[in-house]
Amino acid sequence: MARIASTRLSRLLTGWSSEGPGPLPRRLADALRELAERGDVPAGSVLPSQRELALVLGVSRSTVTSAYGLLEAEGWLESVRGSGSRLRASGALDRYVTEGRLVSFDARAGTGTAGVADLSSGALPGLGAVGEAVAALTSGDLGGLLVADGYHPYGIPALREGIAAYYRAAGVPTEARQILVTAGSQQAVWLVAQALVEPGDTVVVEDPTYRGALEALRARGARLVPVGAEGTDGGEGSGAAAVRRLSAHGRPRLVYLQPTVHNPTGRTLDGAARREWRRVLEDLELFTVEDTACAELALGEGGAGAPGPLVAGLPMASAVTVGTLSKLFWGGLRVGWVRSSPQVVARLAKIKTSVDLSCSVVDQLVAVRLLDRLPEARARRRAELRAHRDTAEALLRSGAPHWEWTRPAGGAALWVRVPGTDTETLAQLARRRGVSVVPGPAFSPVDGFRDRLRLPYAHGAAALEAALPTLLECARRAAAG
Repeated sequence: MARIASTRLSRLLTGWSSEGPGPLPRRLADALRELAERGDVPAGSVLPSQRELALVLGVSRSTVTSAYGLLEAEGWLESVRGSGSRLRASGALDRYVTEGRLVSFDARAGTGTAGVADLSSGALPGLGAVGEAVAALTSGDLGGLLVADGYHPYGIPALREGIAAYYRAAGVPTEARQILVTAGSQQAVWLVAQALVEPGDTVVVEDPTYRGALEALRARGARLVPVGAEGTDGGEGSGAAAVRRLSAHGRPRLVYLQPTVHNPTGRTLDGAARREWRRVLEDLELFTVEDTACAELALGEGGAGAPGPLVAGLPMASAVTVGTLSKLFWGGLRVGWVRSSPQVVARLAKIKTSVDLSCSVVDQLVAVRLLDRLPEARARRRAELRAHRDTAEALLRSGAPHWEWTRPAGGAALWVRVPGTDTETLAQLARRRGVSVVPGPAFSPVDGFRDRLRLPYAHGAAALEAALPTLLECARRAAAG
């Protein structure tokens, strides 16, 4: 019987304590039942012990005991001697347990969110350039496309060529046939997982890493093996050297990396680290997926683009680069891509076609225009994000001087260590006070970094400033146990 970790269950239970009628045990029982009904927690899953769940939720053990008792009385839970409490009859279609990553987005469709400090997302507001590009579209832009059926499984030719030119400008020879247009970088990562990973395959990931990739790989049934991300203290070993050691005991199916503006830490590998990674990947002939979704959010001076892909020097048939315009311009513009060999691109396109037939032609036409405005967009984003980062750091230095972080080289958030505090518990306590925040284990394949928080500054420091007193109080309560 599969056990669901208390940290993952905690993330799925976002908002439970403030929703629904009745006392706290009733609300917890209802929330657990809803997870079972939706299939978010599969039938047969063994829940955490009462003590463990109480600790991570920041409630008394009697609350969890009562909630489990209510579920058992209603037939949703059964006690298995020597094994714990098992959920029954969820009707789940899949054994995979999600992380509740989009809970904060789902909540926006409802009401009652006024006054909530939402620090759960680092997504940026859209740039005016997007609206201008939409307004500039004419019937002539669509004219040559309207005569056909509108389905372009690989992407419209103009955008594929525009993305190929983007790489050529960075010194990386690329042809349009090496590009597959996707509905953002998340779909690109999902397609890679579907096409290249079989259940049980070993996939090496940095620890911490992008939680959307963790979800896609876990959903595929991959065996995730962590290595330390440079600039963190996680994982067994560190980076490229750890991959070399791991490969001596079995060849992983692929390696997933974010060398440029890493999510969630914001670090970018220097030249020496990139060369070492390239040597190891080439020596071991490992298939490599390089996710550069946040690369255009680098905060260095000047208007130059992100470094060329780390995998550019590797054999084309064993490397994939994922990119997107959605991070830089606007999340509502669902345009991303995969760069790889024509053979890999064709394989991914076949899967993509079975899901959505083709990306929106109008979105792609907008993207073609936006590619011409990259220097302008970079300069604006960098100025805004640097100012927001500086303000957020000053706020934390003043209000939480014992918290620790490394200044990010890019991105839209700080990766903060809260010494002596279980941030899963902190996050649960904060949600009851109207503050939504993502704890470190959400970004770890092994539920590590339980003393870390990701604190976005993308929309300015106002939300962080409003939330900080609550976060400090909840940190004290979580540390006190």
